[in-house]
Amino acid sequence: MSSALLSSMNLYVAHVKPCFPPRARLPFNRALTSSLLAGTLLTGTWSIFMSAETAEASPMRQTLAGTGYAGTVKVGKCSGSLIRLPNSAADEAALVLSNGHCLESGMPRPGDVVVGQPSERVFELLDIEGTTIGLLHARKISYATMTDTDIALYQLDSSYVEIKKRYGINPLSLSSLPPSKGSSIKVVSSYWRRTYTCNIESFAYKLHEAEWTWTNSITYTASCNTIGGTSGSPVLDRMTSEIVGVNNTSNRDGARCTLNNPCEVDRNGTVAARQGTGYGQSTYPLTRCVATGNEIDLTLPGCELPRPAAASVVRGRYSG
Repeated sequence: MSSALLSSMNLYVAHVKPCFPPRARLPFNRALTSSLLAGTLLTGTWSIFMSAETAEASPMRQTLAGTGYAGTVKVGKCSGSLIRLPNSAADEAALVLSNGHCLESGMPRPGDVVVGQPSERVFELLDIEGTTIGLLHARKISYATMTDTDIALYQLDSSYVEIKKRYGINPLSLSSLPPSKGSSIKVVSSYWRRTYTCNIESFAYKLHEAEWTWTNSITYTASCNTIGGTSGSPVLDRMTSEIVGVNNTSNRDGARCTLNNPCEVDRNGTVAARQGTGYGQSTYPLTRCVATGNEIDLTLPGCELPRPAAASVVRGRYSG
């Protein structure tokens, strides 16, 4: 987690006025997306992209193993990715994934959950070589929190098919399955244009950093020695080429449980701080909380993303 974000920690409650220059938005219009498909039938499937079976045998499959940084985005001083969920349709508003601590309004406090908050954030979309080829514009923060996990999900003002037509970039796929211990992974940072390759060493029962606590955090082996700016990077399973996590922190100095120095706590309460160890958060829980239209719905069966127990699910910011 970048300590540079500390200066904005107390701003998260206030509405942040957009400071981005005027720009032309890509029109999000379902009739237009249908015409762009030139007769391709949209039935909620990914007819403009390849089926899983076709992709498996095709050299054109959208993977970071073969397409470098295509599909990743720069999120301010953080990294991120253009993603689709298993049930996302090509004509739906596209999504961008990053960390909760990378929010433009600052780091959420423990217990805070952001749902449906308007946003005019701008993301730099990268091509295969890590060159910025265009800008993507958010319409809202669909979901964000630093409680139990560290994720931010933005909904854009353009659809997947519009982005594909304009930039030739497909989204990266989010796995609906939990990651596995020992899996070979890649952490791909759009901010640094750098890719780390390692394995999932284990899962930390509790990970404490300053005032935040995350559960079942992905622990990397030594070669994924991530640094500031890699926050929000997609963590990809190298066998499936699907996103299984989002990179969020590392222990920089060997200190215990302080900012930029998370500590692991096991089920017996034993605390360990491992200097140089990097961590990520699993992303499969998101797939259980997104309904038709790529909209967050925390009431869906099986959805376990954090939300204050006493609050009803409404648009806006929750504060526990």
